[in-house]
Amino acid sequence: MPVESFIPQSAKRISGSALKVIAVVTMIIDHTGAYFPRIMAGIVFRCGWLSLRLYDVLRFVGRISFPLFCFLLVEGFLHTRDRKQYALRLFLFALLSEPLWNLVHSGRWLYPSQNVFFTLLFGFLGLCLLERLALAPESQRSSAALLLLLLLVTLVFRADYGSSGFGFILLLYLLRARPLSRAVVGSCFLSSGWKAGLAFVPIAFYNGKRGFLKGRAASLCFYAIYPLQMLIFYIIRKNTIGF
Repeated sequence: MPVESFIPQSAKRISGSALKVIAVVTMIIDHTGAYFPRIMAGIVFRCGWLSLRLYDVLRFVGRISFPLFCFLLVEGFLHTRDRKQYALRLFLFALLSEPLWNLVHSGRWLYPSQNVFFTLLFGFLGLCLLERLALAPESQRSSAALLLLLLLVTLVFRADYGSSGFGFILLLYLLRARPLSRAVVGSCFLSSGWKAGLAFVPIAFYNGKRGFLKGRAASLCFYAIYPLQMLIFYIIRKNTIGF
């Protein structure tokens, strides 16, 4: 019995647009904890013997954001009409986000690691090479060499989530026809483990439809949220806790 039959198609009500909203909201929740750790750690909820820091709650919820963005990237790769334009868009937003990424992490224009758009870009290029490996046997050696080179670039460049993030994107693509295996293996792949694995719950109810966010403007707004929220977080940090 195929895995998909365990979840009736009628129960799959989550569109790609809904997944994007969940990814963005959980990303902002995660970054609220990440960029204000001392403040958030100082807020504690107590109920009898149970004690929870707001910081832990925010980072816990935020762990599902990156897997969702990776899943949406794979879906974009499979359905986009222009992969060159898709890759170019990732590259441009990576460049746009980089100075803000540096500022919000260090208060300076330079920072050792690079923002997650570079991870997504490298992952997207990796998907192109995986497809080339499957469709062009005569160029398997060159494709495999380029894929290895791309992995090394990810490591040297120190893109966010590193080689595990790059490998996670490839994993989602390779196991796209086996959702249960994808969820199990994917939950063990990232350092956040089963917390990140919770992202596969909304993914399981994905109906394969684009949803309410359509058109180039909506797509650009979705991408722009990442640098915009970093700009806002930087301004708040600069005027409250400093660096």
